Amino acid sequence: MFRLFFLIGALLLTGSAAAQDSAEVPAVPVGTNYVWNEVVSGFDNPLYVTHAGDGSGRLFVVEQTGYVLVVEDGDYRFDPFLDVSGLLSDDVFQGGYTERGLLGLAFAPDYANSGVFYVSHTDEFGNNVIARYRVSADDPNRADDSSREVIYQAQQLFYDHNGGHIAFGPDGYLYISIGDGGSLGDNPGVTSQNLTLPLGKMMRIDVRAPQGDFPYTIPPDNPFVGLADALPEIWAYGLRNPWRFSFDRLTGDLYIGDVGQAEYEEIDFEPAGSPGGVNYGWFMMEGLHPYRGAEDMASQFTPPVVEYPHIVGCSVTGGYVYRGVQFPELSGVYFFGDYCNGRTWSLFRDGAGRWKVQPFMETGKVISSFGEDETGELYIVDYKGGVYRLERAQ
Repeated sequence: MFRLFFLIGALLLTGSAAAQDSAEVPAVPVGTNYVWNEVVSGFDNPLYVTHAGDGSGRLFVVEQTGYVLVVEDGDYRFDPFLDVSGLLSDDVFQGGYTERGLLGLAFAPDYANSGVFYVSHTDEFGNNVIARYRVSADDPNRADDSSREVIYQAQQLFYDHNGGHIAFGPDGYLYISIGDGGSLGDNPGVTSQNLTLPLGKMMRIDVRAPQGDFPYTIPPDNPFVGLADALPEIWAYGLRNPWRFSFDRLTGDLYIGDVGQAEYEEIDFEPAGSPGGVNYGWFMMEGLHPYRGAEDMASQFTPPVVEYPHIVGCSVTGGYVYRGVQFPELSGVYFFGDYCNGRTWSLFRDGAGRWKVQPFMETGKVISSFGEDETGELYIVDYKGGVYRLERAQ
C-alpha cells in the first residue's frame, strides 16, 4: 500500500519548476519510521487541537458542535472549557454534512497573563463570527461566558466555504481565514477577487489595541489601508476555502491549505517579511491551472508551491512546519494531508532552495486538522473522534 501511495504521490506538482529532479533521493525519512499514536478519543466531530502556551501542557480540542474540551493526562475533562453550541445553526446538530459550527480557536500570545482567547464560529444564520473571551478567574479549565465580546463578523452567501481558522502571527496580529462564500466556481458573487468583501480572503487585525468602542484596529502596514475600494483588514486574497493555515514558529513563514474546486488542491506560501496583498488566483486559477478561460492571466497571480489532483485526494488539510524536539531530522519540514483519504505528505526545500514534496504516511483517518503542542510536537485530528501524536515507530 505504501509503495502504491508513493507512486501516486509522484503525481504531485510544485509551483516552482514542477517535479524537478524527481529522481533525487528524498532528503526526509518516509513515514515508515513513524506512527500516529492515539492520545485521546471520544470527541464529537473534532476539528482542531491546540495549546494555550501557558506552560500547563494542556491540549484544547475544538468540536464542531460548539464545545472546547481540555485534555490532561491522556483524557479530556467532561465539563467543557467553553460551550457555544447555543449560538450555532440547527444544521450543525442534524447529523448531515455541514461546514458550519465552531471552527477555530486561538489563545492570545500573552494568555498566561491576560487569560484572553478567541474563537471562530458560524452563527445561527451561517455567518462568520470572531469572539473574544477570558478564562474564569476561579477555574483555569473554564472560560468566563459573560466575557464574550464579538469583534468581527462576515456575512456568508451559502452554507459552505466558511474558512474559519484563526491564529496569531509572529507580529502579534490576529489572522482570520474566510472562504469565498460557497456554491460552485465562486458563484454568484465572484467574491474572492472583490476587495470590498471579506470572502475568499485572509484578514489581519490588531486585537491588542481597541479604539474607542471599536474592538480592534487596523495594522498600519496592511496592504490596502487607505484605498477607497478595498477593506483595510485584508491581508491576502484570491482564496477559495482556506481551511487551515499556520506560521512556522521559527521563521515566521506562512503556509495556507486552500481547498480546491473539482480538480486540484493546493498549498500556498508567503515568506516572512512579505508586505501582504498577495493574490492567490481563485477564481481565475485552480492550483496552477487557469479556470474559466483565464489562460492569459496566470502570470498575474501567485501560484501555489504544491498542488495535487483529485486522483490523489479531494480536500487538502493544511498543517505545520515541524519544530519539535523529538525528531531533529524533521526540523523545518512542513506536513499536510487530505481530509478524504487520510494521506499525509512532507514538503521541504532542498539544498538549492527548490520545493520538494513526498508522501509521508497513510493514516486511514479523516484528517480535519493538524495541531501543535507547546513544545512543537505534531498532532492530527480525526473527524471521527480521535487526536493522534506523531511518534517514532518502535
